[in-house]
Amino acid sequence: MSPLLSIQDLKVAFGGPGAPFRALHGLSLDVPRGKTLALVGESGSGKSVTAQAILRILPRSAAITGGRILFETADGGTDIAALSADGPAMRAIRGAGIAMIFQEPMTCLSPLHTIGDQVGEALRLHAGATRAQADAQAEEAFARVGFPDPARALHTYPFELSGGLRQRAMIAMALILKPALLVADEPTTALDVTTQAQILALLARLQDETGMAILLITHDLGVVANMAHDVAVLYRGRLVEAGPRDAVMRRPGHAYLKALLRAVPRFGMEPGERLTPIRPADAVIPPARPPRAIAGPILRVEGISKHFTLRSGRFGGPPRIVRAVSDVSLAIEPGTTLGLVGESGSGKTTVSKMVMRALKPDSGRVLFDDGTGPRDVHALSGDDLFAYRRAVQFVFQDPYASLDPRMSVRQILTEPMEIHGVGARERRARADALMAMVGLETGALARYPHAFSGGQRQRIGIARALALEPRLLVLDEPVSALDVSVQAQILNLLKDLQAALGLSYLIVSHNLAVIDYMADTIAVMCRGRIVGQAPRAALFRNPVHPYTRALLAAVPDPSLDHPLDFAAATSDHSDPARWPEPYRLAPDEAGHMVEIEPGYLVRHGSADARRAA
Repeated sequence: MSPLLSIQDLKVAFGGPGAPFRALHGLSLDVPRGKTLALVGESGSGKSVTAQAILRILPRSAAITGGRILFETADGGTDIAALSADGPAMRAIRGAGIAMIFQEPMTCLSPLHTIGDQVGEALRLHAGATRAQADAQAEEAFARVGFPDPARALHTYPFELSGGLRQRAMIAMALILKPALLVADEPTTALDVTTQAQILALLARLQDETGMAILLITHDLGVVANMAHDVAVLYRGRLVEAGPRDAVMRRPGHAYLKALLRAVPRFGMEPGERLTPIRPADAVIPPARPPRAIAGPILRVEGISKHFTLRSGRFGGPPRIVRAVSDVSLAIEPGTTLGLVGESGSGKTTVSKMVMRALKPDSGRVLFDDGTGPRDVHALSGDDLFAYRRAVQFVFQDPYASLDPRMSVRQILTEPMEIHGVGARERRARADALMAMVGLETGALARYPHAFSGGQRQRIGIARALALEPRLLVLDEPVSALDVSVQAQILNLLKDLQAALGLSYLIVSHNLAVIDYMADTIAVMCRGRIVGQAPRAALFRNPVHPYTRALLAAVPDPSLDHPLDFAAATSDHSDPARWPEPYRLAPDEAGHMVEIEPGYLVRHGSADARRAA
């Protein structure tokens, strides 16, 4: 049977000053009917350019300079590369023949229109449907992709949805015209592992129901191992390896694919084993120094809670109370890493904001010990608060959004030092040392954030956090926006800097494989509460709590010998009322922590409270 889509010797180049940049060098690959082809590679390898060329939505500076893109339609074969990008033939193929899911749904959905309008628009444009017909089919599409209330979704705006529901809305929009080919460009990168598992299960189910083909563009080899029928590996715009999934993943032939597999954080790594990045960073790590000796934890969180009041909506009614964090207690010993894990909305980032004093807890305390004894962070003022700001620094999830685009790297690194009274000569020397410490050239200090890759921008963010020689770093999803090869560089760098500078880390993440690699102690959050806390080895050896087991089950493993259990990963694991005994919690029940082995705490419910409820 002929392939649904056949790319033959495709060449794409970007214009600009000087010689054109070639993004694709004669790419050839086929997408079979009803199957999933995974297109794998790092950022910059040409994956997204391939998708944009197929849909003819390349940037204005880019052009197809050679090759063919043959798409089989009901009327026969069509060379997409020969069509006008804005012509009626190409517009007819988009949506009805080929549809696309983008990486970040919030930037692709109009904030001014309801998702019902946006999903139904394709029907009104391509099929001439009336408003009532479009709404009826859009509601049916919302039901198919798993919206809890499809009728209400018709009148909902994108900002009112979670990340997972926004991605489901994108899938509904893409599939409303029943396309033969779905191009999914990093469809789960921005999602937590359980939501990712739900989206992957949804795509697999929809493929079985409709028989559509999927071109899955990703850098996540765990997703590839669990979703693909065939795999194609891109490196700098060239196809370096392709074939059936089992053959490619079990017996990788090209050195690049072997290197990608070694760069992925995975469970079961030996103590002291390191990730192997494809391109080792030339970081100049200073001589190791032990953390400053103090009597107890450097940071202690004692019973903090935070509630938010939400408006009831446009139609009045009582305000809604959201318990974001409820009675959370944590402790970080000097020179160690505490990993805080959970789904989006579990309260992880709210805890980190209270540690940083960006939010004030409704109750409880955050205690920090700088060597003179623990002090309540939210009671500090004046010079004491100024010193705390210097001792505790933050590394953000999105490095580009957290760097001022109007400031050079030198200004970004020296601004904190200037605020804290560091002299001009020392600021310049310290900026040079910071660049070397994170593996960047000092000549790049005059450049601006837009001139760097995502991994380089994250290095700049780490360098800025280290500018004031802090003792504790709070890292909120520090590698979730990076591909696996850059992720390995950043994680190794953080480990090296911790050992050299005696740093303590609080890492907030939904990726348990990353936490497994980095953390000494792990705390698992669900619905604003800590449900399990243990040393890393104990937690992964014996994941007792049902929520912890569900998080582990949702992590896609790049090994074909450990397939993702979609049924377990997509079950309703975050509802405390559905947990088995003795973990079940009644509504508003706090439960209590039980030590099941030294240092291993698990939250249990109270049978008396449940009987009363």
